[in-house]
Amino acid sequence: MRTQHEESFRVFARDQAAALRRSAYLLCGDWHLAEDLVQTTLTKLYRAWRRVDEKTQEAYARKTLMRTWLDERRKPWRRAESRDGVVPDTGDSESDPAVAGQRARTRNLVLRALAEVPPRQRAVLVLRYWEDLPTAEVAAALRCSEGTVKSQASRGLQNLRGVIAQHDPDYVGVGAEGTA
Repeated sequence: MRTQHEESFRVFARDQAAALRRSAYLLCGDWHLAEDLVQTTLTKLYRAWRRVDEKTQEAYARKTLMRTWLDERRKPWRRAESRDGVVPDTGDSESDPAVAGQRARTRNLVLRALAEVPPRQRAVLVLRYWEDLPTAEVAAALRCSEGTVKSQASRGLQNLRGVIAQHDPDYVGVGAEGTA
């Protein structure tokens, strides 16, 4: 690879690694696996870097991350794995302890519930609501129609609410009354 391409890749990887890692974690619920997914994604991206248009680099990276994660989910040893671990909390020193505790409880509840949503719906929810991508970009990243994205998002939110209600029947969070 030419020096200019290598330098532009390094800058891109440095600037986007944290965002890719966060997205990967939201998909898989495991920081170690998220790091592996990002490394695999960056390796694949490096190989194709000369062919990637400068305007679509972020979209290409997200699409590659999604495909890498879906490929990882298809591996036989992943199907037998059960993730029952507790997600560690991070401290929020700027907040009232009661508010911080409620936020941490809500965060853990949502992350636990998100891990139980089917992979395709989880991918749509992460891209659509956490990454705040338009429906068209989510459809392009997942190679499906916009209608499929909308229906998967609707079913995913319904499943997410159901799992949250199953884990904590008394919890009333954002969107629990049908407003997202």
